[in-house]
Amino acid sequence: MNINHYTYRVTWSAEDKEHVGLCAEFPSLSWLAATPEKALAGIRRVVAAVVDEMNTAGEPVPEALAEKSYSGRFMVRIPSSVHRTLATEAAEQGVSINRLVSAKLAM
Repeated sequence: MNINHYTYRVTWSAEDKEHVGLCAEFPSLSWLAATPEKALAGIRRVVAAVVDEMNTAGEPVPEALAEKSYSGRFMVRIPSSVHRTLATEAAEQGVSINRLVSAKLAM
């Protein structure tokens, strides 16, 4: 597993008054630092250490989101009233519900 393929993000933590480095594939891990660069470097080091520990213990290591294949399909349960509203809006626009919902999700 190449840790460079993981999804990293750095954001500001108002509570901690520092930048926090995060990794989407390891949501329980974070790293606080004074600068965004140090927060990113810190979370990358933590992820590398955790991946090494998991490999040593024979545990499965999460696959990078960037390397996963997605079908483009997922099911969402919604109230029937919302379904009716979406169907009406789609009909008024002359598109399928799938196209309408896809466009709304892309916003």
